[in-house]
Amino acid sequence: MQHTSLVVRTSGEAREPGGPGSQRFVFAQRVHLRGRVASHLALWMLALFIAAPIASAAEREAQPRAISPRGELDRDEKVTIDLFERSRDSVVFISTREQVRDFWSRNVFSVPRGTGSGFIWDEAGHVVTNFHVIQGASEATVRLANGSDYKASLVGASRIHDIAVLKIGAGQKRPPPLPLGSSHDLKVGQRVYAIGNPFGLDWTLTSGIISALNRSLKDENGTTIEHLIQTDAAINPGNSGGPLLDSAGRLIGINTAIYSPSGTSAGIGFAVPADTVNRVVPQLVRHGKYISPSLGIELDEDINQRLTAALRVRGVVVLRVPPDSPAASVGLKGVAVTGRNVVVPGDIIVSVEGTVVDSVGKLAARLDDFRVGDKVRVTVRRDETTRDIVLTLLPGT
Repeated sequence: MQHTSLVVRTSGEAREPGGPGSQRFVFAQRVHLRGRVASHLALWMLALFIAAPIASAAEREAQPRAISPRGELDRDEKVTIDLFERSRDSVVFISTREQVRDFWSRNVFSVPRGTGSGFIWDEAGHVVTNFHVIQGASEATVRLANGSDYKASLVGASRIHDIAVLKIGAGQKRPPPLPLGSSHDLKVGQRVYAIGNPFGLDWTLTSGIISALNRSLKDENGTTIEHLIQTDAAINPGNSGGPLLDSAGRLIGINTAIYSPSGTSAGIGFAVPADTVNRVVPQLVRHGKYISPSLGIELDEDINQRLTAALRVRGVVVLRVPPDSPAASVGLKGVAVTGRNVVVPGDIIVSVEGTVVDSVGKLAARLDDFRVGDKVRVTVRRDETTRDIVLTLLPGT
């Protein structure tokens, strides 16, 4: 049986498979397919030709860059690095715990309380920090720069100076104490360095300048700390108790507080001056407490504010002078009350060694610059007469 099939031509005509038009169509198809293969091959070769340099460029770009020579560190950098490396081992990390009682079981647990900084004071293993770092704690642990932890015992503390002394038994591994400087000769603009553990980031160094001197600051308990150094070196929570150093690496203060609405550094930090530290710490080591120098007279801040406002004077009103006291022997006189309950003022203290005092707190701070047994010149006013007297400072209560 003969089969007939049609081959489609480009012109739309139909031919038998065996005819000449059919052969021409098949040839045309083969040429067309070969052309398509050739074009694809050409495109593929072109893609390889283009991609090869791109890949090579990408490989070149992925290679590590050559390091540019840095050259010598400048002098200031070398000084700062040397200061940190010399001081680091004498700075410590302090962590505290407190005991709490479970409400239901009545069991007592020891829980973390806080962290702070401190520094080695002497070869005997005394560590100085802030009072508020260890306040309310039941135990404290001191970590040295080499990672060793030691249980610390409390030797003594002074709330009014925000200073506390701990002691560790590090044996022969004890790091050296920081060299001690002075604070009475500091100048605004001097460069300073703070080392501590802000937010638990141990052994952090920050730097700045002395922004102001002789600042006063009330703590959260209402106690006024006097003679503070103000600095713009970054001080954050955890820096408390750490050292403030001068450019020679000497201790010139203890970082104690910041002024900040957010609780982090705002460029206003405060440090207890070295002269105060060097006067308070030996007493804490020797007696376990600080013995304030006193004039041996009775004073009261609230009453003083009312009386000076009523009398329209500035100074500290002497309320009572104990009989047979040094103050009584030089004729110092307190207030008197008449039969009609009228208060008659006696002597009003206006200055100590030339420094004006207009509150009980400032008088105490000025006397704190001296030691028990020192003689000081006190200027007092009675009625309209001003005179100087010399008093020997007594141990305060």
